[in-house]
Amino acid sequence: MPTWHMLSLQDSASPSMEQLTLFHDLAMAVVTMITVLVALNMFFISIYSLTDRFLLQEQTVEIIWTALPVLILMIIALPSLKTLYLLDDPSDPNLTIKAVGHQWYWSYEYSDFSSIEFDSYMISTDSLLSQPRLLETDNSVILPTHTQVRVITTAADVIHSWTVPSLGVKVDAVPGRLNQLLFSIKRPGVFYGQCSEICGANHSFMPIKLEVLPVKNFLQWVAKS
Repeated sequence: MPTWHMLSLQDSASPSMEQLTLFHDLAMAVVTMITVLVALNMFFISIYSLTDRFLLQEQTVEIIWTALPVLILMIIALPSLKTLYLLDDPSDPNLTIKAVGHQWYWSYEYSDFSSIEFDSYMISTDSLLSQPRLLETDNSVILPTHTQVRVITTAADVIHSWTVPSLGVKVDAVPGRLNQLLFSIKRPGVFYGQCSEICGANHSFMPIKLEVLPVKNFLQWVAKS
């Protein structure tokens, strides 16, 4: 979960988020390098009044500063395409969950277990007991680790968005349409998300809470439910 002093991305809990973090770091390194080089160039131009006349019509220099941006864009594009295809993993899911957005709460159905259905409302600030504000819910989504999970999203009224940053997942919940995303979670823990589509007056008050358990504990929870 992010805290007030964090400047970077949340700690990744899924392979897809690891790839997004690596791509973010690569892109930031390239942008920083370009910014420093341009700043140095502008600095030296400002302090030196002389101009090299051989640079004014030099074809080699023209080729270099035309080809170099193309090379930089390719360096950024290839990891970007790799990450994009990894996010759309075509492998078969082991567990399917349906998330339905409402104004303003989420309802969940475990498609593989017909008896498990519940609504998830945010707990009001007055009822919190050392719990994160605007993120705690009365019912959590229970998921197993190291399992390919498919989340199918839709909405009952307006467009919502089911988003969990630490997993690197975000998908719109659109009325009359089913969208899906696939992910697996590498470690147990509690992960929070929120609706990321402005859906009305209480848009900020429909959080998402995932409790991730080892497979053995998840099966025990299913048996009790």
